Amino acid sequence: MEPRFIHFDDVRSFELARGVTGRPLFGEGAMLNLIDFEPGAVVPLHSHPHEQLGVVLRGVQALIVDGVRHELGPMEGYVLPGGVEHAAECGPDGALVLDVFRPVRDDYKERWESGL
Repeated sequence: MEPRFIHFDDVRSFELARGVTGRPLFGEGAMLNLIDFEPGAVVPLHSHPHEQLGVVLRGVQALIVDGVRHELGPMEGYVLPGGVEHAAECGPDGALVLDVFRPVRDDYKERWESGL
């Protein structure tokens, strides 16, 4: 893979859930996903084998893990090991969150490349 430099405003987004879109950046072994949450948007309970780290850049995001709600504001972050069930809810002003996945989520890569 060659070095690449991007501006996230130039990255095409794709829908992750109703009111939730991501703009991905794929590396060989990890990926970033800049996620825009509309006000009140919800990501249903799910899990995946990928390790997930994230930081809230703007707004409030609540992560629900093991039934416990963790409200995170700007510059607060999290680490979710692979296989952990979690859901997300956004505050009334929306949110911007940067997620890191390791390894690359091939399901995201396929959806993004296909334009879905």
